[in-house]
Amino acid sequence: MLMLMDVKLLSKTLIRNVMWRTYYTNRTNKVTLYSKISPLGNPSLSLVPELEYWVHQGKKLRVGELQRIIHDLRKRKRFSQALEVSEWMKRKGVCIFSATEHAVQLDLIGRVRGFLSAESYFNDLRDEDKTDKTYGALLNCYVRQHQRDKSLSHLQKMKELGFASSPLTYNDIMCLYINLGQYEKVPDVLAEMKGNQVLPDNFSYRICMNSYGMRSDIEGMENVLEEMECQPHIVMDWNTYAVAANLYGKAGLTDKATNALKKSEKTLDKKDALGYNHLISLYASLGNKDEVLRLWSLEKTACKRHINRDYIVMLESLVRLGAFEEAEKVLEEWQSSGNCYDFRVPNTIIVGYIEKQLYGKAEVLLEDLIEKGKPTAPNIWGKVATGYLDIGETEKALECMKAALSIHVEKGWKPNHRVVRSLLSWLGDKGSVEEVEAFVESVRNVIPVNIKLYNALLKAHIRGGSTEINKVLDSMKTENIDEDEETKNILAMWQKLESA
Repeated sequence: MLMLMDVKLLSKTLIRNVMWRTYYTNRTNKVTLYSKISPLGNPSLSLVPELEYWVHQGKKLRVGELQRIIHDLRKRKRFSQALEVSEWMKRKGVCIFSATEHAVQLDLIGRVRGFLSAESYFNDLRDEDKTDKTYGALLNCYVRQHQRDKSLSHLQKMKELGFASSPLTYNDIMCLYINLGQYEKVPDVLAEMKGNQVLPDNFSYRICMNSYGMRSDIEGMENVLEEMECQPHIVMDWNTYAVAANLYGKAGLTDKATNALKKSEKTLDKKDALGYNHLISLYASLGNKDEVLRLWSLEKTACKRHINRDYIVMLESLVRLGAFEEAEKVLEEWQSSGNCYDFRVPNTIIVGYIEKQLYGKAEVLLEDLIEKGKPTAPNIWGKVATGYLDIGETEKALECMKAALSIHVEKGWKPNHRVVRSLLSWLGDKGSVEEVEAFVESVRNVIPVNIKLYNALLKAHIRGGSTEINKVLDSMKTENIDEDEETKNILAMWQKLESA
């Protein structure tokens, strides 16, 4: 809770004038609240201390800027932080929440805490705040969490109140049936929508097209597309033709898919990188490398800046096509682009190498990244280790697993138990005591201690003529590790050697 002094500061710094209810832009390069919060990229990081500190410093607090922050956080799917800012605004009385602010907060509550919490928030609203916006936000929460009965019951209330007059409401219900796999019900919702004099929008038609595609009813999909093209209120966009191309492609109708992609490209804003990415992916799914490369060239010319997402899409497409030479060139472009490092970019081609059993290439690229001081990930090293082991390259598998264990940073990552057992068995038969002990120490940091680790240690000690077998056995007892059949055989061999 804020101290009394902080509350006074809040009241002094809060600008309620309507002129500040527009998005604030930093034209003088001054530090703004948005510029302080935006870089805090860790989704688990609380933003409240930054908000409190801003107020404590006596700086201006603008409603429009807070709304911009919430909008930006939602766009980046940082829903917990967006909810945190919204609840802080409400708690501090930064502004009187209208139905719009309530709808935003209700949506965020549903995403973060579930539909029951959203339902509770809705029920506590004043009657005047229960508008089409808040009703719609709750409906969206129900749909998102596949609550069929609640969604339909809520829709009925909205109809009774006259709140079901926008395509968004019906689109939600169509999405519900898509999510539930009840594709045959979607066209009926579109028909009801039109019967209630609610004009379908582009998204309405796309959902319906998808419902036919899911049932492999290409004719039905084409009928919807043709109807859409004839509607005077509809402006055909690249996304709709891309949906058609995707459905044609899945049905094996390559020529029709290509034709739809050509139509899509004609309606595409030439600076829309996201659109280019989508078309590139679709051409890759059709196996058309020439079109993938052509569109990439167009995108690079039309869009001044290429973010990591663009490179990932292009690399995924080339890897899917098996065009590794071209993919390697794109990776070089990314490395010299000046973009911030993101392991997902090189990882795309590394995964492709692994799928094609090009483990050597994958390992070389990983080692190159490490030499340049770039972080990698243990799971991908583990996959290379698995691949090497499967083709009998045990020593290389061991080196890759060591690399994975040395950079263990991912929560929940566990090495492949089969690979670990095989490597332990191999080390027990061939490795020195020091090698086995070092590997066991690394492994026990990420998986529970088990008898396989001790068996490897026992075998290495026996082969090396060690006198510390009893210490290993005492350690087993301390950690309550029971002997298995292999342990008994190892100890029997040791006793024979001792008595010889």
